[in-house]
Amino acid sequence: MEAVLTVIALLFVLCLVLGVYATVKAVGAAKRGVDRTIAQARRTVEDTTLRARTLTQPGPAGELAELRLRLRTSMRATQDALHAGVTEDESLKEALGLFKRLSAHGHELDAELRRLEAEPDRHALVSRLPELRERTERVTRSADSLRWAAHDRARRFADDDLDALSAQIDVEAGALRHWTREQPTGSAPSWPEAPAPEAASSQTWPETPESRTAREHTPPALGPRTQRPAYPWQRKPRPESTR
Repeated sequence: MEAVLTVIALLFVLCLVLGVYATVKAVGAAKRGVDRTIAQARRTVEDTTLRARTLTQPGPAGELAELRLRLRTSMRATQDALHAGVTEDESLKEALGLFKRLSAHGHELDAELRRLEAEPDRHALVSRLPELRERTERVTRSADSLRWAAHDRARRFADDDLDALSAQIDVEAGALRHWTREQPTGSAPSWPEAPAPEAASSQTWPETPESRTAREHTPPALGPRTQRPAYPWQRKPRPESTR
């Protein structure tokens, strides 16, 4: 009885531990989903604000917003392309490591551009714009280079696979069109031999009703004349020369 109670207690504890683990995992997944949604919503709002500033605020403020928007768009597109391609091509891991190093410079530049948006000294801001423009161009050019290299590599692999598939399809199509079959080389079958005639007068054609009727009504052939017996009451025949 004690062993049964011990087993039941162990099962209960095991179920409780599994329930707690599943709850923690579900809460963690939900939290990550919420954080991802909040980050995406914040990013969308910030990008929309930057686009609005490039249109409504001419001058240094509008140019700072344009630089930030260009930097964020390029870095985000490159990040998505590399993360999507590394799952299928392991060689992109090195490119992804280089992008992480580039992202550190991009985040630093974005933070500096954000601080300068609140700069009240317009003359100082104007003097800093050429250097900020040049840094933004370098970072975005490097990010675009990585992204387009990943796109070209994926397209090249797809083209090679398509070429190999096309060659296999051509070979299979040629095999399917080869419908000529080899004729058998054996001798031709011989005709059955005709049966030997039973007699010289045997009938080879089938007998019809007309031929059967004619055969039944045919008079018998004339044979040699036989002499009739003579009786005493009969008169002797007279010779033809006497009258």
